Amino acid sequence: MTITTGERLPDVTLFTNTADGPGPVTTSEIFSGRKVVLFAVPGAFTPGCSNTHMPGFVVNADKLLDKVDTVACVAVNDAFVMGAWQKDQNAEAITMLADGNADFTRAIGMDKDASAGGMGVRSLRYAMIVNDGIVEYLGVDTERGVIEASSADTVMSRL
Repeated sequence: MTITTGERLPDVTLFTNTADGPGPVTTSEIFSGRKVVLFAVPGAFTPGCSNTHMPGFVVNADKLLDKVDTVACVAVNDAFVMGAWQKDQNAEAITMLADGNADFTRAIGMDKDASAGGMGVRSLRYAMIVNDGIVEYLGVDTERGVIEASSADTVMSRL
């Protein structure tokens, strides 16, 4: 079942890069008592994600962080890949969250089968505004190559 606005995010462990390497972080640690913009990409280093989706959040990070506590990106990739992509994209202001086993992605019903393209389970492209763990906005782009409902501009207009 896909999560909807008004629902609480499930408590799932993700991974992020720390000074000591990849480390676990729970969704309750990320979202409890905070307002967070979370956007998901089908995969780090993929064309739409690298050329359009992430750059919109990088360019607008300061504006977003004036209104929320954290801007985070999640993908079904490991923490090493997410860290390398963060550096490649100059996305230091964005918290990178690795969902390597797609546990979070499946728990909120945003998984898709991309095995026909050799990519296995991936995430749908989406963005959400989460306030104290509750989804206030959810924009999902289901058409290949379309980045509208999950774009930084759309998220900013919803804040």
